[in-house]
Amino acid sequence: MLHLLKLCVGPKEVAELAAGQARRAVVDPPLRHQTRMVPKRAAELVEGGSLYWVLAGLIRVRQRILEVRDERWDDGTACAGLVLDPELVLLQPRPQKPFQGWRYLDPAAAPPDAPKAGLAADGMEALPPALRRELEALCLI
Repeated sequence: MLHLLKLCVGPKEVAELAAGQARRAVVDPPLRHQTRMVPKRAAELVEGGSLYWVLAGLIRVRQRILEVRDERWDDGTACAGLVLDPELVLLQPRPQKPFQGWRYLDPAAAPPDAPKAGLAADGMEALPPALRRELEALCLI
């Protein structure tokens, strides 16, 4: 099993990512993320691997990778389609410096899932998003 790490361009919050994916899943199913480079280790990714999303400088959420497809963008350029489970699994946030494209992520290096009670049980979701991001970046929450 192997994971991918990818920067989420645009959304700064998990809720924004979820809303965008929900729209795309209705318009062009199945839910997938297209990326220019095709992973050479695709078989390892679909054996229980996940796509770990970096939002606003923090690894915050993951989604299981169900399939890796050869696809084409509208202009005919070849790309990879990462078919994703629609469930977003919250993680214990961890800072991540920017990078281009995606990176393989060894399971031992992946941040752990957040407790099921989640942030809402602590009242953290009620914090303004910018404040919460700052506290997470400082490793205070």
